[in-house]
Amino acid sequence: MKSLFKFLLIVMSISVYSQKIPVLKIVDQLDFEAIKKVDTTHTIIKLDTIAPIDIKAEYWDHTVYNPYKNEVLMFPLQLEFKDSTYASPISKNKVVTSRYGWRRGRAHKGIDIDLITGDSLFAMFDGIVRMSRYSRGHGKTVVVRHYNGLETVYAHLSKYGAKENDSIKKGQYIGKGGVSGNARGSHLHLVINYKGISINPEYLFEFNESNSIRANEIWLTQQWTRPYVHNSKRQSKIVTLLSEEDAIASLKTLKKIYVVKRGDTLSRISKRNNVTIAAICKINAISKNSVIKPGQKLVIEK
Repeated sequence: MKSLFKFLLIVMSISVYSQKIPVLKIVDQLDFEAIKKVDTTHTIIKLDTIAPIDIKAEYWDHTVYNPYKNEVLMFPLQLEFKDSTYASPISKNKVVTSRYGWRRGRAHKGIDIDLITGDSLFAMFDGIVRMSRYSRGHGKTVVVRHYNGLETVYAHLSKYGAKENDSIKKGQYIGKGGVSGNARGSHLHLVINYKGISINPEYLFEFNESNSIRANEIWLTQQWTRPYVHNSKRQSKIVTLLSEEDAIASLKTLKKIYVVKRGDTLSRISKRNNVTIAAICKINAISKNSVIKPGQKLVIEK
């Protein structure tokens, strides 16, 4: 970014009382001292005089996991990333053991990444630690707010490595993984939130060796913020929405939740909803011989 501003000239051709206004030059901190000694033809402004984004200005509360409870989001919405990659939250290969989606009758609002207790964890992007304390269910938790509005949540830690209000750099150590809180075995429970709303992390990021962000500008619909239309046992089909038009068009494919009633069979449900048994089985990661129970929730895609 500095290279884009370095020696930027904004030429102002107007004059006041026949005296020309000096040309404005914006430079970085390293060049400021040297240039001001020899350059008398420009008004020089350092980059650090430009006000940064204040991500602590609103809803900055250390004591609660979600300070945005009264915030209303309008969809579709756009998220922006300045980088093409993120820093891996662990230093080994990322093995996702449980995905974002419906799991054992409950919403699983993040992904679980396998690790050994004591493995170091790292921030995915630059930001500021909003929360570093014990959270119900999540155990020892670090929440980092980033400059595009996202918050990354690192849960079930065994040790904190960052304090609240700490400024964090991409890839900086923030703690050690573990089994604190409601955890079944050692793993990192990674959650991606935007103003209190969870997002399927695999819609935004590729969890492989590339550490890729799927797009610098990506549009988000509610499909990617509702765990009940995803299955924690398999990765959802990812179709990246790159424009508002794409996002609106994607809404034509509708998903709904069907609650199994007493006496229901897959055949009866398929006929009632005008979908095939194969389609029901595929999206819910079940087989045609699976036993379905009253109260069970099935995703139906039309």
